[in-house]
Amino acid sequence: MAQPPGQQPPQGSFGAPYDPSPESVQPPPPGQAAGPYGAPVQPGPYGTPAQPGPYGVPQPGPYNAPTQPGPYGYPSLQPGYGYQQQPQQPPRPGGGGFFRGRRGAVIGAVLAVVLLAGGGIWFATSGGDDESKPTAKASTGPGPGVTGDGKAEDRGAHDLRAEADALNAQREPGEAKVLWLQEGGVDLPRNGSDVYGPWIVGDTVVKAMFHTVSGYSVTDGSRKWSLRMPSNLCAAPSQPTADGKIVFGIKTGTADDALCNSLQMVDLTTGKAGWRKTYRRQGAWDLLSDVSMAINGDTVTVGRTSRTDAFRVSDGTVLFGELPGNCQPFGFASGPVAIAATSCQTAADDHKEQQVQRIDPVTGKVQWTYKVKKGWEVAQFYSVSPLVVSLKQEDKWAIIVLNENGTYRSQLVGGTDDYGTKCGGDLLTEGKNLDNCLGVAADDRTVYLATKPPEDDLTPTNKVVAFDLNTGQAKWKAAAPAGQTLMPIRTEGGRLLMYLAAGKNKGGGIASLPPAGGTPQMVLRHPAAAATVERGFFDSRVVHQNGRCFLMHARISGIDDEDEKSMKSMAGFGS
Repeated sequence: MAQPPGQQPPQGSFGAPYDPSPESVQPPPPGQAAGPYGAPVQPGPYGTPAQPGPYGVPQPGPYNAPTQPGPYGYPSLQPGYGYQQQPQQPPRPGGGGFFRGRRGAVIGAVLAVVLLAGGGIWFATSGGDDESKPTAKASTGPGPGVTGDGKAEDRGAHDLRAEADALNAQREPGEAKVLWLQEGGVDLPRNGSDVYGPWIVGDTVVKAMFHTVSGYSVTDGSRKWSLRMPSNLCAAPSQPTADGKIVFGIKTGTADDALCNSLQMVDLTTGKAGWRKTYRRQGAWDLLSDVSMAINGDTVTVGRTSRTDAFRVSDGTVLFGELPGNCQPFGFASGPVAIAATSCQTAADDHKEQQVQRIDPVTGKVQWTYKVKKGWEVAQFYSVSPLVVSLKQEDKWAIIVLNENGTYRSQLVGGTDDYGTKCGGDLLTEGKNLDNCLGVAADDRTVYLATKPPEDDLTPTNKVVAFDLNTGQAKWKAAAPAGQTLMPIRTEGGRLLMYLAAGKNKGGGIASLPPAGGTPQMVLRHPAAAATVERGFFDSRVVHQNGRCFLMHARISGIDDEDEKSMKSMAGFGS
Protein backbone atom coordinates (compact mmCIF):
# COMPACT_ATOMS: atom_id res chain seq x y z
CA MET A 1 0.00 0.00 0.00
CA ALA A 2 1.61 3.23 -1.11
CA GLN A 3 2.13 5.70 1.70
CA PRO A 4 2.11 9.47 1.32
CA PRO A 5 5.20 11.23 2.62
CA GLY A 6 3.58 12.61 5.75
CA GLN A 7 3.03 9.26 7.48
CA GLN A 8 6.41 8.98 9.14
CA PRO A 9 9.90 10.40 8.86
CA PRO A 10 12.36 8.87 6.42
CA GLN A 11 13.82 5.79 8.04
CA GLY A 12 17.53 5.55 8.65
CA SER A 13 19.78 8.05 10.37
CA PHE A 14 18.27 11.11 12.02
CA GLY A 15 19.83 14.33 13.21
CA ALA A 16 19.44 16.62 10.21
CA PRO A 17 20.16 20.20 11.33
CA TYR A 18 16.93 21.58 12.69
CA ASP A 19 18.28 24.77 14.34
CA PRO A 20 15.10 25.92 16.10
CA SER A 21 14.90 29.68 16.38
CA PRO A 22 13.75 31.42 19.58
CA GLU A 23 10.60 32.65 17.86
CA SER A 24 9.51 29.03 17.42
CA VAL A 25 8.35 29.04 21.03
CA GLN A 26 5.10 30.76 21.82
CA PRO A 27 4.13 31.16 25.48
CA PRO A 28 0.65 30.37 26.79
CA PRO A 29 -1.99 33.06 26.31
CA PRO A 30 -2.11 35.66 29.11
CA GLY A 31 -3.61 34.33 32.31
CA GLN A 32 -2.98 30.68 31.39
CA ALA A 33 -0.35 28.52 32.98
CA ALA A 34 1.35 25.98 30.80
CA GLY A 35 1.12 23.42 33.57
CA PRO A 36 3.49 20.50 34.04
CA TYR A 37 3.03 17.20 32.29
CA GLY A 38 3.45 15.44 35.59
CA ALA A 39 0.15 16.57 37.12
CA PRO A 40 -1.44 13.97 39.41
CA VAL A 41 -3.61 11.44 37.67
CA GLN A 42 -6.30 9.07 38.82
CA PRO A 43 -5.45 5.58 40.06
CA GLY A 44 -4.96 2.98 37.38
CA PRO A 45 -7.78 0.88 35.99
CA TYR A 46 -9.42 -2.08 37.62
CA GLY A 47 -8.69 -1.10 41.19
CA THR A 48 -4.91 -0.94 40.97
CA PRO A 49 -2.74 2.08 41.72
CA ALA A 50 -1.37 3.95 38.75
CA GLN A 51 2.13 2.72 37.98
CA PRO A 52 5.07 5.00 37.22
CA GLY A 53 4.80 5.75 33.53
CA PRO A 54 7.64 5.24 31.10
CA TYR A 55 8.29 8.94 30.98
CA GLY A 56 8.69 9.53 34.67
CA VAL A 57 5.08 10.38 35.55
CA PRO A 58 2.14 8.22 36.61
CA GLN A 59 -0.02 7.32 33.66
CA PRO A 60 -3.46 5.70 33.73
CA GLY A 61 -2.52 2.82 31.48
CA PRO A 62 -5.11 0.32 30.29
CA TYR A 63 -3.05 -2.71 31.13
CA ASN A 64 -2.56 -2.39 34.91
CA ALA A 65 1.01 -1.57 33.98
CA PRO A 66 2.97 1.50 32.90
CA THR A 67 2.09 2.68 29.43
CA GLN A 68 3.45 5.11 26.92
CA PRO A 69 2.36 6.54 23.60
CA GLY A 70 3.06 3.76 21.20
CA PRO A 71 1.27 0.90 19.51
CA TYR A 72 -1.38 0.20 22.11
CA GLY A 73 1.13 0.76 24.84
CA TYR A 74 3.80 -1.82 24.13
CA PRO A 75 5.90 -1.47 20.97
CA SER A 76 8.31 -4.04 19.59
CA LEU A 77 9.80 -5.37 16.37
CA GLN A 78 10.52 -8.86 15.22
CA PRO A 79 13.83 -10.12 13.85
CA GLY A 80 14.90 -9.40 10.35
CA TYR A 81 11.54 -8.21 9.05
CA GLY A 82 10.26 -4.82 8.09
CA TYR A 83 13.49 -2.89 8.39
CA GLN A 84 13.77 -2.18 4.69
CA GLN A 85 14.04 1.39 3.55
CA GLN A 86 10.61 2.65 2.57
CA PRO A 87 10.51 3.84 -1.06
CA GLN A 88 10.20 7.59 -1.37
CA GLN A 89 6.71 8.47 -2.55
CA PRO A 90 5.91 11.45 -4.74
CA PRO A 91 4.74 14.47 -2.75
CA ARG A 92 1.05 15.01 -2.25
CA PRO A 93 -0.70 17.93 -0.64
CA GLY A 94 -2.09 17.66 2.84
CA GLY A 95 -0.86 18.61 6.28
CA GLY A 96 -0.04 15.97 8.83
CA GLY A 97 0.18 13.17 6.32
CA PHE A 98 -3.43 12.04 6.67
CA PHE A 99 -4.33 12.69 3.03
CA ARG A 100 -4.61 9.55 0.96
CA GLY A 101 -5.45 9.64 -2.71
CA ARG A 102 -6.52 6.04 -3.22
CA ARG A 103 -10.21 6.70 -2.71
CA GLY A 104 -11.90 7.22 -6.03
CA ALA A 105 -15.08 8.48 -4.47
CA VAL A 106 -16.66 9.22 -1.14
CA ILE A 107 -20.19 8.34 -0.23
CA GLY A 108 -22.65 9.13 2.47
CA ALA A 109 -24.37 6.10 3.96
CA VAL A 110 -27.53 5.95 6.02
CA LEU A 111 -27.93 2.94 8.27
CA ALA A 112 -31.48 2.20 9.34
CA VAL A 113 -32.06 -1.08 11.16
CA VAL A 114 -29.30 -3.62 10.78
CA LEU A 115 -29.75 -7.22 11.81
CA LEU A 116 -26.36 -8.88 11.95
CA ALA A 117 -26.92 -12.60 11.69
CA GLY A 118 -24.50 -14.98 13.29
CA GLY A 119 -22.87 -12.40 15.55
CA GLY A 120 -25.55 -12.44 18.21
CA ILE A 121 -25.95 -8.65 18.15
CA TRP A 122 -28.70 -6.39 16.89
CA PHE A 123 -28.17 -2.70 16.25
CA ALA A 124 -30.86 -0.12 15.67
CA THR A 125 -29.49 3.18 14.41
CA SER A 126 -30.69 6.08 12.37
CA GLY A 127 -28.20 7.60 9.98
CA GLY A 128 -27.59 11.32 10.69
CA ASP A 129 -29.03 11.26 14.19
CA ASP A 130 -26.18 11.86 16.57
CA GLU A 131 -28.25 10.64 19.50
CA SER A 132 -28.90 7.20 18.03
CA LYS A 133 -28.21 4.38 20.45
CA PRO A 134 -27.40 0.80 19.52
CA THR A 135 -28.69 -2.09 21.52
CA ALA A 136 -26.09 -4.77 21.64
CA LYS A 137 -25.88 -8.21 23.11
CA ALA A 138 -22.61 -10.02 23.37
CA SER A 139 -22.61 -13.54 22.05
CA THR A 140 -23.32 -16.00 24.80
CA GLY A 141 -21.16 -18.85 25.94
CA PRO A 142 -17.39 -18.67 25.74
CA GLY A 143 -15.87 -20.74 22.98
CA PRO A 144 -12.43 -22.31 22.83
CA GLY A 145 -11.14 -18.89 21.73
CA VAL A 146 -8.45 -19.85 19.30
CA THR A 147 -9.80 -18.11 16.24
CA GLY A 148 -11.07 -14.63 15.83
CA ASP A 149 -14.39 -13.75 14.24
CA GLY A 150 -16.88 -14.46 17.04
CA LYS A 151 -18.72 -17.19 15.14
CA ALA A 152 -16.06 -19.61 13.94
CA GLU A 153 -14.24 -19.92 17.26
CA ASP A 154 -14.28 -23.72 17.33
CA ARG A 155 -12.30 -24.17 14.13
CA GLY A 156 -8.85 -25.50 14.77
CA ALA A 157 -9.08 -25.27 18.57
CA HIS A 158 -7.95 -28.82 19.17
CA ASP A 159 -5.10 -28.60 16.65
CA LEU A 160 -3.75 -25.35 18.11
CA ARG A 161 -3.92 -26.65 21.67
CA ALA A 162 -2.08 -29.77 20.54
CA GLU A 163 0.54 -27.62 18.80
CA ALA A 164 1.12 -25.57 21.95
CA ASP A 165 1.36 -28.74 24.06
CA ALA A 166 3.90 -30.24 21.66
CA LEU A 167 6.07 -27.12 21.84
CA ASN A 168 5.88 -27.07 25.62
CA ALA A 169 6.97 -30.71 25.78
CA GLN A 170 10.31 -29.59 24.32
CA ARG A 171 10.92 -26.76 26.80
CA GLU A 172 14.35 -26.38 28.38
CA PRO A 173 14.84 -25.38 32.04
CA GLY A 174 14.13 -21.70 32.64
CA GLU A 175 11.92 -21.30 29.56
CA ALA A 176 8.33 -20.05 29.77
CA LYS A 177 5.37 -21.93 28.33
CA VAL A 178 3.40 -21.29 25.19
CA LEU A 179 0.13 -20.42 26.92
CA TRP A 180 -1.98 -20.46 23.78
CA LEU A 181 -2.01 -19.82 20.05
CA GLN A 182 -4.73 -18.19 17.99
CA GLU A 183 -5.47 -18.08 14.28
CA GLY A 184 -7.09 -15.29 12.30
CA GLY A 185 -10.06 -17.53 11.52
CA VAL A 186 -11.82 -14.95 9.32
CA ASP A 187 -12.44 -14.62 5.60
CA LEU A 188 -11.17 -11.05 5.24
CA PRO A 189 -11.61 -8.50 2.43
CA ARG A 190 -9.28 -8.65 -0.53
CA ASN A 191 -6.48 -6.58 1.04
CA GLY A 192 -6.74 -8.05 4.52
CA SER A 193 -7.54 -6.16 7.71
CA ASP A 194 -5.83 -4.12 10.41
CA VAL A 195 -5.81 -5.69 13.87
CA TYR A 196 -6.36 -3.26 16.75
CA GLY A 197 -5.06 -3.90 20.25
CA PRO A 198 -4.17 -5.87 22.21
CA TRP A 199 -5.60 -4.23 25.31
CA ILE A 200 -5.36 -5.99 28.67
CA VAL A 201 -8.38 -5.49 30.91
CA GLY A 202 -8.07 -7.44 34.15
CA ASP A 203 -7.69 -11.09 33.12
CA THR A 204 -8.90 -10.44 29.57
CA VAL A 205 -6.90 -9.59 26.45
CA VAL A 206 -8.93 -7.76 23.80
CA LYS A 207 -8.39 -7.45 20.07
CA ALA A 208 -10.49 -5.91 17.32
CA MET A 209 -10.41 -6.92 13.65
CA PHE A 210 -12.61 -6.47 10.58
CA HIS A 211 -16.07 -6.13 12.18
CA THR A 212 -15.62 -7.89 15.52
CA VAL A 213 -14.20 -7.00 18.95
CA SER A 214 -13.38 -10.01 21.15
CA GLY A 215 -12.08 -10.63 24.65
CA TYR A 216 -10.02 -13.70 25.54
CA SER A 217 -8.69 -15.22 28.74
CA VAL A 218 -5.05 -14.27 29.30
CA THR A 219 -4.32 -17.73 30.73
CA ASP A 220 -5.71 -20.10 28.10
CA GLY A 221 -6.99 -17.95 25.22
CA SER A 222 -10.61 -19.03 25.63
CA ARG A 223 -13.11 -16.52 24.32
CA LYS A 224 -14.91 -14.65 27.09
CA TRP A 225 -17.05 -12.39 24.90
CA SER A 226 -17.41 -11.27 21.31
CA LEU A 227 -19.12 -8.18 19.93
CA ARG A 228 -20.15 -7.85 16.29
CA MET A 229 -19.94 -4.26 15.06
CA PRO A 230 -22.51 -2.74 12.68
CA SER A 231 -19.82 -2.26 10.02
CA ASN A 232 -16.08 -2.62 9.51
CA LEU A 233 -13.58 -1.08 11.89
CA CYS A 234 -11.47 1.71 10.43
CA ALA A 235 -9.70 3.38 13.40
CA ALA A 236 -9.02 3.02 17.13
CA PRO A 237 -7.09 4.91 19.82
CA SER A 238 -3.89 3.37 21.11
CA GLN A 239 -5.20 3.38 24.69
CA PRO A 240 -8.65 3.08 26.29
CA THR A 241 -9.78 5.13 29.28
CA ALA A 242 -8.62 4.30 32.79
CA ASP A 243 -11.84 2.35 33.40
CA GLY A 244 -11.51 0.28 30.23
CA LYS A 245 -13.77 2.09 27.75
CA ILE A 246 -12.80 2.79 24.18
CA VAL A 247 -14.33 4.37 21.07
CA PHE A 248 -13.79 2.72 17.69
CA GLY A 249 -14.00 4.33 14.28
CA ILE A 250 -16.34 2.35 12.02
CA LYS A 251 -17.47 2.78 8.44
CA THR A 252 -20.94 3.87 7.38
CA GLY A 253 -21.45 0.93 5.08
CA THR A 254 -19.78 -2.14 3.62
CA ALA A 255 -18.64 -0.77 0.25
CA ASP A 256 -14.90 -0.48 -0.39
CA ASP A 257 -15.16 3.32 -0.46
CA ALA A 258 -17.46 3.62 2.57
CA LEU A 259 -16.58 6.63 4.65
CA CYS A 260 -14.97 6.29 8.08
CA ASN A 261 -17.24 8.73 9.90
CA SER A 262 -19.02 6.76 12.62
CA LEU A 263 -18.02 6.10 16.22
CA GLN A 264 -18.93 3.19 18.49
CA MET A 265 -18.14 3.12 22.21
CA VAL A 266 -17.37 -0.27 23.74
CA ASP A 267 -16.75 -1.24 27.37
CA LEU A 268 -13.78 -3.60 27.17
CA THR A 269 -14.43 -4.95 30.67
CA THR A 270 -17.82 -6.41 29.68
CA GLY A 271 -17.83 -6.48 25.89
CA LYS A 272 -20.98 -4.34 25.83
CA ALA A 273 -21.61 -1.65 23.21
CA GLY A 274 -22.48 1.86 24.32
CA TRP A 275 -23.34 5.01 22.37
CA ARG A 276 -22.92 5.38 18.64
CA LYS A 277 -22.61 8.58 16.59
CA THR A 278 -21.79 9.83 13.15
CA TYR A 279 -19.84 13.02 12.54
CA ARG A 280 -19.69 15.24 9.48
CA ARG A 281 -16.80 15.14 7.06
CA GLN A 282 -16.87 18.02 4.64
CA GLY A 283 -14.56 19.53 2.07
CA ALA A 284 -11.87 17.81 0.02
CA TRP A 285 -9.21 17.86 2.75
CA ASP A 286 -11.54 16.21 5.23
CA LEU A 287 -13.23 13.70 2.94
CA LEU A 288 -9.96 12.31 1.58
CA SER A 289 -8.14 12.31 4.91
CA ASP A 290 -7.26 9.32 7.04
CA VAL A 291 -8.35 9.30 10.67
CA SER A 292 -6.18 9.65 13.78
CA MET A 293 -7.79 8.77 17.12
CA ALA A 294 -6.61 9.33 20.70
CA ILE A 295 -8.02 9.25 24.23
CA ASN A 296 -7.12 11.82 26.89
CA GLY A 297 -9.00 11.29 30.12
CA ASP A 298 -12.71 11.06 29.23
CA THR A 299 -12.19 12.64 25.80
CA VAL A 300 -11.77 10.87 22.47
CA THR A 301 -10.49 12.91 19.53
CA VAL A 302 -10.96 12.14 15.86
CA GLY A 303 -8.34 14.01 13.84
CA ARG A 304 -8.18 14.62 10.11
CA THR A 305 -6.11 16.90 7.89
CA SER A 306 -8.29 19.96 8.33
CA ARG A 307 -9.83 19.56 11.81
CA THR A 308 -10.42 17.43 14.89
CA ASP A 309 -13.71 16.57 16.58
CA ALA A 310 -13.79 15.69 20.29
CA PHE A 311 -16.41 13.67 22.16
CA ARG A 312 -16.89 12.60 25.76
CA VAL A 313 -16.12 8.89 25.97
CA SER A 314 -18.61 8.15 28.72
CA ASP A 315 -21.73 9.49 26.98
CA GLY A 316 -20.79 10.71 23.48
CA THR A 317 -21.35 14.42 24.19
CA VAL A 318 -19.74 16.68 21.60
CA LEU A 319 -16.98 18.68 23.33
CA PHE A 320 -15.44 20.73 20.53
CA GLY A 321 -14.88 20.78 16.79
CA GLU A 322 -13.19 23.32 14.55
CA LEU A 323 -11.12 25.74 16.66
CA PRO A 324 -10.78 29.50 16.10
CA GLY A 325 -8.15 30.57 13.57
CA ASN A 326 -6.54 28.92 10.57
CA CYS A 327 -4.51 26.37 12.60
CA GLN A 328 -6.33 23.12 13.37
CA PRO A 329 -5.16 19.95 15.16
CA PHE A 330 -4.91 16.92 12.88
CA GLY A 331 -3.99 14.40 15.55
CA PHE A 332 -3.42 13.90 19.28
CA ALA A 333 -1.38 11.44 21.34
CA SER A 334 -3.24 9.35 23.92
CA GLY A 335 -2.21 9.89 27.52
CA PRO A 336 -2.76 11.93 30.67
CA VAL A 337 -2.36 15.25 28.84
CA ALA A 338 -3.59 16.21 25.38
CA ILE A 339 -0.67 16.96 23.07
CA ALA A 340 -1.66 17.74 19.49
CA ALA A 341 -0.04 18.29 16.12
CA THR A 342 -1.66 21.21 14.31
CA SER A 343 -1.50 22.33 10.71
CA CYS A 344 -1.94 25.91 9.54
CA GLN A 345 -3.55 26.57 6.19
CA THR A 346 -1.45 29.01 4.18
CA ALA A 347 -2.22 31.05 1.09
CA ALA A 348 -0.96 28.14 -0.99
CA ASP A 349 -3.44 25.85 0.81
CA ASP A 350 -0.63 23.38 1.48
CA HIS A 351 -0.99 22.96 5.26
CA LYS A 352 2.79 23.06 5.61
CA GLU A 353 3.10 25.37 8.62
CA GLN A 354 2.79 23.13 11.66
CA GLN A 355 2.82 23.36 15.43
CA VAL A 356 2.89 21.24 18.57
CA GLN A 357 0.26 22.33 21.09
CA ARG A 358 -1.04 21.37 24.48
CA ILE A 359 -4.84 21.60 24.32
CA ASP A 360 -7.46 21.25 27.03
CA PRO A 361 -9.23 18.00 26.01
CA VAL A 362 -12.57 19.19 27.41
CA THR A 363 -12.77 22.73 25.99
CA GLY A 364 -10.31 22.69 23.10
CA LYS A 365 -8.56 25.74 24.57
CA VAL A 366 -4.89 26.00 23.59
CA GLN A 367 -2.58 26.09 26.63
CA TRP A 368 0.72 26.56 24.83
CA THR A 369 2.12 26.40 21.30
CA TYR A 370 5.49 25.37 19.92
CA LYS A 371 5.84 26.54 16.35
CA VAL A 372 7.71 24.01 14.23
CA LYS A 373 10.38 25.55 12.03
CA LYS A 374 8.96 26.29 8.58
CA GLY A 375 9.33 23.43 6.13
CA TRP A 376 9.27 20.75 8.85
CA GLU A 377 6.25 18.59 9.65
CA VAL A 378 5.19 16.75 12.79
CA ALA A 379 5.44 13.04 12.00
CA GLN A 380 4.99 11.26 15.35
CA PHE A 381 4.99 11.72 19.10
CA TYR A 382 7.46 9.21 20.49
CA SER A 383 6.64 10.20 24.07
CA VAL A 384 4.30 12.64 25.81
CA SER A 385 6.16 13.08 29.08
CA PRO A 386 8.91 13.87 28.33
CA LEU A 387 7.67 15.27 25.06
CA VAL A 388 9.72 13.71 22.26
CA VAL A 389 8.68 14.66 18.73
CA SER A 390 9.70 13.16 15.41
CA LEU A 391 9.89 15.75 12.60
CA LYS A 392 10.42 15.29 8.89
CA GLN A 393 11.31 17.41 5.90
CA GLU A 394 11.34 15.63 2.56
CA ASP A 395 14.31 13.25 3.01
CA LYS A 396 15.41 14.65 6.38
CA TRP A 397 14.58 13.40 9.87
CA ALA A 398 15.00 15.13 13.21
CA ILE A 399 13.96 14.19 16.75
CA ILE A 400 13.48 17.01 19.23
CA VAL A 401 12.66 17.15 22.94
CA LEU A 402 10.41 19.88 24.38
CA ASN A 403 10.10 21.05 27.97
CA GLU A 404 6.85 20.61 29.87
CA ASN A 405 5.84 24.19 29.00
CA GLY A 406 6.40 23.68 25.28
CA THR A 407 9.83 25.31 25.01
CA TYR A 408 12.69 23.73 23.10
CA ARG A 409 14.98 21.46 25.14
CA SER A 410 17.26 19.47 22.84
CA GLN A 411 17.71 17.62 19.57
CA LEU A 412 18.87 14.02 19.47
CA VAL A 413 22.15 13.44 17.64
CA GLY A 414 21.85 10.21 15.70
CA GLY A 415 25.39 9.95 14.38
CA THR A 416 26.06 7.40 11.65
CA ASP A 417 23.73 4.64 12.88
CA ASP A 418 20.50 3.76 11.12
CA TYR A 419 17.48 3.47 13.39
CA GLY A 420 14.53 1.11 13.20
CA THR A 421 11.49 2.89 14.59
CA LYS A 422 8.40 1.79 12.73
CA CYS A 423 5.09 3.63 12.62
CA GLY A 424 1.70 3.01 11.01
CA GLY A 425 2.75 3.29 7.38
CA ASP A 426 5.77 1.06 7.90
CA LEU A 427 3.52 -1.66 9.30
CA LEU A 428 1.32 -1.54 6.19
CA THR A 429 -1.64 -0.63 8.38
CA GLU A 430 -4.29 1.92 7.55
CA GLY A 431 -4.26 3.45 11.03
CA LYS A 432 -2.62 6.88 11.14
CA ASN A 433 -2.38 7.54 14.87
CA LEU A 434 0.47 9.80 15.95
CA ASP A 435 1.43 7.62 18.93
CA ASN A 436 1.69 4.13 17.47
CA CYS A 437 5.40 3.71 16.72
CA LEU A 438 7.24 0.52 17.56
CA GLY A 439 10.70 0.44 19.04
CA VAL A 440 11.06 3.61 21.12
CA ALA A 441 10.78 4.32 24.85
CA ALA A 442 11.60 7.21 27.17
CA ASP A 443 11.74 8.23 30.81
CA ASP A 444 12.54 11.48 32.58
CA ARG A 445 16.25 11.29 31.68
CA THR A 446 16.67 9.15 28.58
CA VAL A 447 15.23 8.31 25.16
CA TYR A 448 15.91 4.77 23.92
CA LEU A 449 15.97 3.80 20.25
CA ALA A 450 16.99 0.64 18.42
CA THR A 451 19.24 0.52 15.40
CA LYS A 452 18.30 -1.35 12.25
CA PRO A 453 20.10 -4.63 11.55
CA PRO A 454 21.94 -4.82 8.24
CA GLU A 455 19.49 -5.67 5.48
CA ASP A 456 21.82 -8.22 3.88
CA ASP A 457 22.53 -10.06 7.14
CA LEU A 458 20.99 -13.55 7.28
CA THR A 459 21.34 -13.59 11.08
CA PRO A 460 20.38 -10.00 11.92
CA THR A 461 21.33 -8.31 15.16
CA ASN A 462 21.22 -4.72 16.39
CA LYS A 463 21.87 -2.33 19.28
CA VAL A 464 19.83 -0.19 21.64
CA VAL A 465 21.06 3.39 21.99
CA ALA A 466 20.35 5.63 25.00
CA PHE A 467 20.18 9.42 24.43
CA ASP A 468 20.45 12.08 27.11
CA LEU A 469 17.33 14.26 27.15
CA ASN A 470 19.22 17.44 28.09
CA THR A 471 22.05 17.26 25.57
CA GLY A 472 20.65 14.99 22.85
CA GLN A 473 23.93 13.06 22.85
CA ALA A 474 24.16 9.27 22.94
CA LYS A 475 25.11 8.01 26.42
CA TRP A 476 25.67 4.33 25.71
CA LYS A 477 24.89 1.46 23.36
CA ALA A 478 23.95 -2.10 24.26
CA ALA A 479 24.26 -4.95 21.79
CA ALA A 480 21.61 -7.63 21.27
CA PRO A 481 22.64 -11.29 21.44
CA ALA A 482 24.07 -12.63 18.19
CA GLY A 483 21.38 -13.47 15.65
CA GLN A 484 18.62 -11.62 17.55
CA THR A 485 17.30 -8.06 17.77
CA LEU A 486 16.19 -5.89 20.68
CA MET A 487 13.42 -3.31 20.54
CA PRO A 488 12.50 -0.98 23.44
CA ILE A 489 9.03 -1.43 24.93
CA ARG A 490 8.86 0.86 27.96
CA THR A 491 10.68 1.81 31.16
CA GLU A 492 9.69 0.46 34.55
CA GLY A 493 11.30 1.02 37.92
CA GLY A 494 14.27 2.75 36.34
CA ARG A 495 15.07 -0.06 33.90
CA LEU A 496 14.38 -0.37 30.19
CA LEU A 497 12.19 -3.30 29.12
CA MET A 498 12.74 -4.64 25.61
CA TYR A 499 11.40 -7.36 23.38
CA LEU A 500 14.11 -9.80 22.33
CA ALA A 501 12.98 -11.21 19.00
CA ALA A 502 13.35 -14.91 18.31
CA GLY A 503 16.24 -16.01 16.15
CA LYS A 504 16.96 -19.22 14.32
CA ASN A 505 16.50 -21.95 16.94
CA LYS A 506 16.51 -19.24 19.62
CA GLY A 507 13.43 -18.22 21.55
CA GLY A 508 12.60 -14.60 22.10
CA GLY A 509 11.32 -12.97 25.26
CA ILE A 510 11.48 -9.89 27.44
CA ALA A 511 14.88 -8.46 28.42
CA SER A 512 15.92 -5.50 30.56
CA LEU A 513 18.74 -2.98 30.90
CA PRO A 514 19.60 -0.77 33.88
CA PRO A 515 19.92 3.03 33.42
CA ALA A 516 23.68 2.71 32.92
CA GLY A 517 23.39 0.12 30.15
CA GLY A 518 25.43 -3.06 30.04
CA THR A 519 24.43 -6.57 29.01
CA PRO A 520 20.71 -7.29 28.59
CA GLN A 521 19.25 -9.58 31.26
CA MET A 522 16.31 -11.88 30.53
CA VAL A 523 13.04 -11.24 32.36
CA LEU A 524 10.96 -13.81 30.45
CA ARG A 525 12.51 -16.35 28.10
CA HIS A 526 10.30 -17.91 25.41
CA PRO A 527 10.95 -21.55 24.47
CA ALA A 528 13.45 -22.19 21.70
CA ALA A 529 11.14 -24.90 20.39
CA ALA A 530 8.62 -22.18 19.49
CA ALA A 531 11.13 -20.00 17.63
CA THR A 532 9.64 -20.75 14.21
CA VAL A 533 6.15 -19.81 15.41
CA GLU A 534 7.43 -16.68 17.11
CA ARG A 535 9.41 -15.53 14.09
CA GLY A 536 6.15 -15.58 12.13
CA PHE A 537 5.03 -12.59 14.22
CA PHE A 538 7.10 -10.06 12.30
CA ASP A 539 6.24 -6.40 12.87
CA SER A 540 3.97 -7.46 15.69
CA ARG A 541 2.81 -5.59 18.75
CA VAL A 542 3.95 -6.88 22.12
CA VAL A 543 2.32 -6.63 25.54
CA HIS A 544 4.21 -7.67 28.66
CA GLN A 545 2.28 -7.79 31.92
CA ASN A 546 2.15 -9.88 35.08
CA GLY A 547 4.75 -12.35 33.87
CA ARG A 548 3.07 -12.92 30.51
CA CYS A 549 3.96 -11.79 27.00
CA PHE A 550 1.45 -11.48 24.17
CA LEU A 551 2.31 -11.09 20.48
CA MET A 552 -0.24 -9.81 17.98
CA HIS A 553 0.00 -9.01 14.29
CA ALA A 554 -0.75 -5.42 13.36
CA ARG A 555 -2.36 -6.58 10.12
CA ILE A 556 -3.54 -9.90 8.72
CA SER A 557 -3.60 -10.71 5.03
CA GLY A 558 -2.81 -13.72 2.90
CA ILE A 559 -2.49 -15.00 -0.62
CA ASP A 560 -5.91 -16.63 -0.36
CA ASP A 561 -8.80 -17.07 2.07
CA GLU A 562 -7.40 -20.19 3.72
CA ASP A 563 -4.04 -18.51 4.21
CA GLU A 564 -5.75 -15.62 6.00
CA LYS A 565 -7.79 -17.92 8.20
CA SER A 566 -4.86 -20.09 9.23
CA MET A 567 -2.40 -17.25 9.85
CA LYS A 568 -1.57 -17.08 13.56
CA SER A 569 -2.87 -13.76 14.86
CA MET A 570 -1.95 -13.93 18.55
CA ALA A 571 0.28 -15.94 20.87
CA GLY A 572 0.66 -15.93 24.63
CA PHE A 573 3.76 -16.90 26.65
CA GLY A 574 4.22 -17.20 30.40
CA SER A 575 4.37 -19.50 33.39
